[in-house]
Amino acid sequence: MYAQGYFPLGMEQGIGWFDQRAYGTPYRAVMPLDERFHVPRSLRRVLNAGHFEVRINADFAGVLEGCATRGWSYRSETWITPEVAQLYLGLHRYGFAHSFETWQGDELAGGILGVALGAAFIGDSMFYRVPHASKVALVRLVEYLRARGFELFDVQVQNPHLARFGAVEVDPLEFRRSLLEAIGKPIRFVD
Repeated sequence: MYAQGYFPLGMEQGIGWFDQRAYGTPYRAVMPLDERFHVPRSLRRVLNAGHFEVRINADFAGVLEGCATRGWSYRSETWITPEVAQLYLGLHRYGFAHSFETWQGDELAGGILGVALGAAFIGDSMFYRVPHASKVALVRLVEYLRARGFELFDVQVQNPHLARFGAVEVDPLEFRRSLLEAIGKPIRFVD
């Protein structure tokens, strides 16, 4: 379903697959992987200070749990139900779902959960336990995706936080065309 532009949401009766219209918008949000990506000035000092170490898939289950219990969601309950968590764990076992993490020493500080299909990365959720940790993860993830040759970073639904970094809304037909093109590329998130 990811390859068709849908993402999972936990429901009482299991897992539902939705697109951006579930959140009341006709447009899909993408994070640019070119010069349109913007690092807010206030975050540059944090990035330069080197307070965070980046790791990939070091604690996938911890990032999944952090995203499920972050205390904020579009609804009062989390969308990462036990069924959705099992889906992500299975996708991770098969090499599709990944966690891009920020650490401070031995402590998981924050991270981003997503699915990689060819040259497309579908960012599903992010969380932080330490201020700025998820923002640093986002910046470093964009750098990583650029270096690996990714062409599309789907962030699903626009919000003010993502807009600060340059996320843009695109027509769903344009999004699906870009998605189909990107997933056909032989790019791997990790070797």
